[in-house]
Amino acid sequence: MANIKSQIKRNKQNEKRRLRNRTMRGAARTAVKTAQKAMTTGEETQASLLSAIRTLDKAAEKGVIHPKNAARRKSRLMKAAQKAASAPAPVADEKKKKAPAKKAAPKAKAEKK
Repeated sequence: MANIKSQIKRNKQNEKRRLRNRTMRGAARTAVKTAQKAMTTGEETQASLLSAIRTLDKAAEKGVIHPKNAARRKSRLMKAAQKAASAPAPVADEKKKKAPAKKAAPKAKAEKK
């Protein structure tokens, strides 16, 4: 424990900030996971995506995470959303296994005369 009065105060401030930042970081992570889960299930994708982006922006604005970190996470979310929107939904009944490809028999070399 610190003996200097200013350092004692600094430690108290750091602890308060750590707890506040922890909740913001946790909220951002939860929002991102919720958005990713919504993409896989197809439920309210747009709303959850906007909520995740808003949460990441707030965390970056307050200095909880680095702005480039927030931008990278948002980019990944948007890329996944585009991929999920363009891909057709898988149907369980139509899943077919492909037969393994057969190797062609090697051609015999023509004999020289």
